[in-house]
Amino acid sequence: MVHGPAPPDPNSYTMSTVITDYQRWKQQGESLRTQAKAAMETRFKELLNEAAHLAEEYRTDFGATLKPPVNITAFRYKAGAKPKPKKAAPKAGAAKPEPPAPVEPAPPAKPDKKVIALMKKLDGAKKKLEAAKAAGQPTRNLEDKVYEIEDEISLANQAG
Repeated sequence: MVHGPAPPDPNSYTMSTVITDYQRWKQQGESLRTQAKAAMETRFKELLNEAAHLAEEYRTDFGATLKPPVNITAFRYKAGAKPKPKKAAPKAGAAKPEPPAPVEPAPPAKPDKKVIALMKKLDGAKKKLEAAKAAGQPTRNLEDKVYEIEDEISLANQAG
């Protein structure tokens, strides 16, 4: 009868070999984890940039802002600078036109009642946020609330 290779002797697998193997495995896992983290961060930034671009294009084309899904509590971006139309180069010998007379700014319109109520609500939310910060309490929900109220004010001002 032919026997296959003998099973490994549990005593021959030394403690230092187990530790070395474990450390090698851990290092490989850490390397993979670092690579995955970098790839996810890059992809996240790419998606956010794409979302910001789409939101800006939508706002430009349709005059309204896109609302994020319900599970997204905040999405802010800096709108790109609008390209200014280039002025034609003045021709040599041409007379310079006189600058237009300064226009008097119209008196600011009185904010409507909804905006005033939202401003009061915003002041209260900001006070609560500052109090929570001073007490060392979590502030994420309060920060979100302040942002939401600011967004409502902005939308109310655009509509009115």
